[in-house]
This record gives sequence, C-alpha cells and structure tokens, in this order.
Amino acid sequence: MASNLVVRNVDVDIVQTLKEVAAAHGRSAEAEHREILRAALLKPPRRSFAEVLASMPEVGLDEDFDTRHAA
Repeated sequence: MASNLVVRNVDVDIVQTLKEVAAAHGRSAEAEHREILRAALLKPPRRSFAEVLASMPEVGLDEDFDTRHAA
C-alpha cells in the first residue's frame, strides 16, 4: 500500500535542484523525489570482494603478466 511522506526543513537550494532535475527528466518534483528514493533504497545488494574475484574469467597464467625482465 502506498503511503505519504513529508520532508520538512529542506534547504532551498536542494528543492530548486530537485525541481530542475525533475524538469530535465520530464516529471514533477514529487515524481523525481520518488525515483531518487527508489533508486537509493531498492538498488541490488553489493557483491562481496570474493564474489567479484570469483566471477573474473581466466585470462592466462601469472607468468603472462610478469612485467619484470630478466637481465
């Protein structure tokens, strides 16, 4: 069920920027506010460092990336 949210004491500069961004996106300031909240709060959870490393493809051996040259 949808609910109402009132945000008080917002700095005038923030309100003006919200209105400008909303206009650039072709929506009302209220719709822009909803989108900002949705994007900030419902984004997918971050993957752990181990998950990111495990997802990297095999691209060669360690020796292939050795930048030291034998003298």
